[in-house]
Amino acid sequence: MELERVSEEELEQIEKNHWWTQLKRIAKDWRLYVMFLPLAFVFVCWKYLPLSGLLIGFENYSAAAGVTTSRLVGLEWFQRLIFGDMSADFWSAFRNTFVISFYGLVFGFPFPIILALLFSEIKNNYYRSVVQIFCYLPKFVSIVVITTITICMLRPATGNSGAGPLAAFFDTIGFIKASDVAEGIARDPEYFRAMYQITGIWETGGYSSIVYFAAIIGISPTSYEAARIDGANKMAQIKYVTFPGIASTLTIMLILEIGHLLTVGYEKVLLLTGNGSAPNLATGEVVTSFVYRISLGAQNLESLGAAADLLNAIIAMLLVLGSNQIARRVSSTSLY
Repeated sequence: MELERVSEEELEQIEKNHWWTQLKRIAKDWRLYVMFLPLAFVFVCWKYLPLSGLLIGFENYSAAAGVTTSRLVGLEWFQRLIFGDMSADFWSAFRNTFVISFYGLVFGFPFPIILALLFSEIKNNYYRSVVQIFCYLPKFVSIVVITTITICMLRPATGNSGAGPLAAFFDTIGFIKASDVAEGIARDPEYFRAMYQITGIWETGGYSSIVYFAAIIGISPTSYEAARIDGANKMAQIKYVTFPGIASTLTIMLILEIGHLLTVGYEKVLLLTGNGSAPNLATGEVVTSFVYRISLGAQNLESLGAAADLLNAIIAMLLVLGSNQIARRVSSTSLY
């Protein structure tokens, strides 16, 4: 009984001094909290405060009335998107978004992994650094510049101007018919998705390899030495040492990529599809560009655009939750 009484007194004393203890800890590490303040400010201003804009999707929004005083209409805009007059355009954009992102997952996700494996096999540090810099550079080039280069390389022959180098090359080897080259590959819906993925891999493949390269160089060299002693060749070392060593990184990055399946940026799409009248709009229109066009274009339907963006975000969240549950069941690595 005496021990229980003392324990209760100590517990009561701890509870009384809880906040004082926390303040002392904060005062001790005040430099870390000062460094955290800018990050907290950015998150509050650019991540949490904009969440109030989600109300627009449930209102008949008017810029004059504002978000707080616009008339609520419930799920009217969602009904128009899913079943109503805008459903055909929305589901077409949704399908294009999913297909483009799926192609990016299939072809774009393995590329930086392969590139990181190749970097790890370069033994000359100076040569490897130079190669890595050249691979990272496209990430820091403006998307406008990349899109302009793409259009110029694939431009059709018009008047005194000859066809773009790639368009002329494809025509010469018979990969694409002359009539297709004349119409312009960049504006052809048949080649839009392939063009989008190839330019995307060129732009981000090198930069994305940094994560995998860091995971590879973190593997202990003794593991490779043991594999070589056991007679494993280079491919066997990659299979039984490298991939198991970076498995957790691969799992996390794959879950994050699945979460981005429905978040194709509108900037590149708008630049490649022009003002919305280009032929490649049939396969190039994505949800983000659809939201941009109906919200800020001639239709000026901000509420419909907000509803489409919210619906797209909800589906993306479900994909992340589902992929995380699958990863948790098949492996010991997951986001949470």
